[in-house]
Amino acid sequence: MNRNSFTIILLTYNESANLRACIESFSHLDASVFAVDSFSSDDTVSILEEYNIAYVQHPFENYSQQRNWSQNNNPFKTPWVFHLDAGERFTPELVKWLEDEFEPDSEIDGFMFSRRTIFLNKWIRHGGHYPNFHLRLFKVKKGKCEEKVYDQHFVVYGTKATVKAGVDIIDTVTDNLFNFVRGHSRWAVFEAISILQNVRAHGNVSPKFFGNPIERKRWLKQYIFEKSPLFFRSFLYFVYRFFFRLGILDGSVGLVFHFLQGFWFRFLVDATVLEFRVKLKAQNISLKQLVEKEYDVSYLKLFDK
Repeated sequence: MNRNSFTIILLTYNESANLRACIESFSHLDASVFAVDSFSSDDTVSILEEYNIAYVQHPFENYSQQRNWSQNNNPFKTPWVFHLDAGERFTPELVKWLEDEFEPDSEIDGFMFSRRTIFLNKWIRHGGHYPNFHLRLFKVKKGKCEEKVYDQHFVVYGTKATVKAGVDIIDTVTDNLFNFVRGHSRWAVFEAISILQNVRAHGNVSPKFFGNPIERKRWLKQYIFEKSPLFFRSFLYFVYRFFFRLGILDGSVGLVFHFLQGFWFRFLVDATVLEFRVKLKAQNISLKQLVEKEYDVSYLKLFDK
């Protein structure tokens, strides 16, 4: 593996709290690094300059567009890219795998790695949350981020391989509960609009029960979870995660995580769907008109398709 093999593409926006740990985790790799910043107002850019990382600033529309723009405008023109967020880090095992086992000339077009969720300084190991595979390293000519405003995955049109659990990406979910709740409240509106608009039809990940982990997860969400009654599904999902998938073994911190992420967030999505339906019936207007009237204009991007 050498610097001409792949580029680590890093998206940043006000990530001064996480950025140094992220960069240090791959600082010994002989790889190019390209950061795309969304006009941060904190010390993010200064940190990028401190580590001599090539960067540009580009307006943020949504994650899909930003990731694909970054990949298409990579100044290093490497045949492979590894997409990373500033709140994520490489494990030493992942660094070693890239140094010793990654073969750029392989017939494989993309690799999936498990992501370790770190919540309040605790690794969430249970509840079906680990291993949790995501496609991150792939050939530029074969892969991209699917063109969705919400709930995007990377896709590869070719051969994919799953790297064994343990060779992981570390994901620090949040710095505090306030930001966690605030962020998920915003995502709940995106999810509710997507459900009402059937936005999932615009994705590139094919829902397949017998497919790879990403395709299976999409199938379960689309054909099982979303087909279940509102509210009941959030209770069922939490019980499944916490008891049947042993999330209870993650302790008190795990209880907070599984309850908020596995129940509260899903319940909030359903409550928002109900809110939209009630208001649409009462006001006799379109969903787009309601969103434009009562919500932030950023949600209107869901109606661009």
